[in-house]
Amino acid sequence: MSIDLKEFEHLFDQYFESLRRFLYYKTGDIETSEDLIQETFLKVWSQREKVNKTTVKSLLYTIASNLAKNHFKHQNIVFEFASRQQVREKVESPQQLLEASEFEKMLQDALASLSEANRTTFLMNRIDGLTYQEIAERLEISVKAVEKRMSNSIQHLYNSLGYKL
Repeated sequence: MSIDLKEFEHLFDQYFESLRRFLYYKTGDIETSEDLIQETFLKVWSQREKVNKTTVKSLLYTIASNLAKNHFKHQNIVFEFASRQQVREKVESPQQLLEASEFEKMLQDALASLSEANRTTFLMNRIDGLTYQEIAERLEISVKAVEKRMSNSIQHLYNSLGYKL
């Protein structure tokens, strides 16, 4: 079974609000919820040839739930990494502690301002330690696309953080 564009638009209209509430409940953030909804529908669209119309609601909620879990896994990895870095760094004065805290906030803001695709790619490489090839396979994109996303991410972070890198 498969769904065509008209059926997909109907699915979007029918389930968007309920998925948004569901993901808002899981994430507590409306923007994150909407990003995850977009990813959910993109995944369904990319699998439209295999979608069973009778179980599409279940599929939507399963994908949305899994994306929310993955989102939190990445957040936990980032915060764990940041925490470990703080422990490793011996802060000798209140000034250094303040500067480290300010830099961490700037880094989090800069990462948050990346597009979802660039942020995911960047974190998969820098935090998860995946190669460009592994990222390409997991995201079902080309290695060139991964290279471009990484280049854009690094440039954005450099511009956001400037001399602090």
